[in-house]
Amino acid sequence: MTFGPGEALPPEDLDFAPLKTRLVRPVEEPFRSSDSTFAYKLRELSAQFEGEPELLALHGLLIASLRRRDQPAQTAPLFLRMWREEPEFLLEHLDARWLISAVTTFADHGETEVQRRLGQALTVLFSTIKLYETERLHSGIEPWEAFTEIRKRPRRLALKMDAYAIHSGGLDVNMLGRLWQDASEDAVIWPLAQRLLLLLDGDDRNVFRRFKLMREARQTKTARESKKLFEIKRVSDRSRVASTAGQRIEHDPHKIRWGVVSTVKAPLARIARFAAYHLKEGAAQIDLYLDQPDPVVGQFFGDEPRVRVTQCDEAYWQAQDKPRPETHQLRQLRNATLAYRASELDFLAHIDVDEYLMPPQPMNWVLAHLPDKIAALQIRPAEMLAGSERHFKLTDRDAGHEKYALAAVYPTFGGHLKGGFLSHVTGKVIVRTGLEDVRLSVHHLTLNGANVQNRAVLLGGYVGHAHVRSWAEFREKLDFRLTEGSYRKKDDRFGLYDVVEFLRESEGETGLHQLYEEVCADTPELRERLGQYGMLLTRDLELDDCCRRVFGRLPEEQPA
Repeated sequence: MTFGPGEALPPEDLDFAPLKTRLVRPVEEPFRSSDSTFAYKLRELSAQFEGEPELLALHGLLIASLRRRDQPAQTAPLFLRMWREEPEFLLEHLDARWLISAVTTFADHGETEVQRRLGQALTVLFSTIKLYETERLHSGIEPWEAFTEIRKRPRRLALKMDAYAIHSGGLDVNMLGRLWQDASEDAVIWPLAQRLLLLLDGDDRNVFRRFKLMREARQTKTARESKKLFEIKRVSDRSRVASTAGQRIEHDPHKIRWGVVSTVKAPLARIARFAAYHLKEGAAQIDLYLDQPDPVVGQFFGDEPRVRVTQCDEAYWQAQDKPRPETHQLRQLRNATLAYRASELDFLAHIDVDEYLMPPQPMNWVLAHLPDKIAALQIRPAEMLAGSERHFKLTDRDAGHEKYALAAVYPTFGGHLKGGFLSHVTGKVIVRTGLEDVRLSVHHLTLNGANVQNRAVLLGGYVGHAHVRSWAEFREKLDFRLTEGSYRKKDDRFGLYDVVEFLRESEGETGLHQLYEEVCADTPELRERLGQYGMLLTRDLELDDCCRRVFGRLPEEQPA
């Protein structure tokens, strides 16, 4: 910014009050004939803000100066002081374009780390919106008009990114929510950032609003075709029907309360992410039974009333009417049934700490459409690929294939694995509460020792199972799973147990690692084979982000 004789920015201690009432007029001599860049910008801003308060023109002049390589020392302090002392006046009189320019200026000249970080993030956000909305003008579709599903092309995005899951993903909400939360940490930039995000939310000419319209269109369509949301199992034995007659059945998704019960034996970090994810998904309550008592876990959740922690210590089991079961499966059943009988929720899901409910629509909406006569909703499994929190594989059956697909996807081991999974292929259930004489098993709701028959299967939704997260975890848990867990020998069929024993004897660690790489590991090769047969499911769990949003931090981070 160059200055001619007698030209200068006002001092840092300028009194703003007169500028709020004094109106901008056309520039007079000597500025009108000056050829300095300062005078040029002053003439331009005076024409733009003619008849408006002089403070607005000064605000624009400061931004213009701060965009130059060099400026007087008082420029940034004066700009920051203006937003510290006069935010209400500026927000009332400046339009969105000038507000965006202001937040961009914070990116380079903010006086705190939050101001600079948030300014940069909002600058990237609004610049990106400008780029893609400009390109969209060439589509022939109005800016406020959402695309229809029929126009979608099954293409990968740049840098091999997967397309955003419009109807179930949380990327858009998380982006804007994080910016909103960050802005609240700084009193100076907060009013400006808040106004910009509210303006964006209220404008119907952006992708966030169009995503909302597309979600609403999908929900309307699904409501019309709600029968297609479930597969209703045929009832062949009326004695195995858990009657829902006389139950208070809620159909308003906003009033439905559902929760999760789990018997856990895992590090706090994993437990916290599990709880946070389901709270973010809409769970009203999480019941955690600690199979290995740990007071640190209880302390972490102490301020969260939606998470109830029960320490399954000696005193807990002595208070029960039966002694502590020997196997962890029976302890799971006992705890889940106790939670079920005491529950005041509408629905309760029994899942493990390494499982994550992934419904096709918000769970409360799904449950609101469940037929009244249905006692249990079965949710099919999707096994997470090791090393990922976003890629899952489906069974051949759930992808609509016969067993030929397993041999193609898993050339060496597919013929010996149920559905291509190492873990269960049954899935889990979320059940109506308050039913008489029923019990929760690991995978089903039972009545008189048999699975209830008035149940449905959720279509398009899954329970994501992080059964194997790494090679180290696979090896660490292998012996237990072979003897007491899901790999143990159950019938005469040559299955996973026999595969593992054969590999141990014939090839040792090399063979076991080959099994892990072909069946479990999140490799481009496996994703490619799964994708060819429609057996690849992608849904980003964003567990760290969920934990920070719900609990304010990760367990391994120090409290604020």
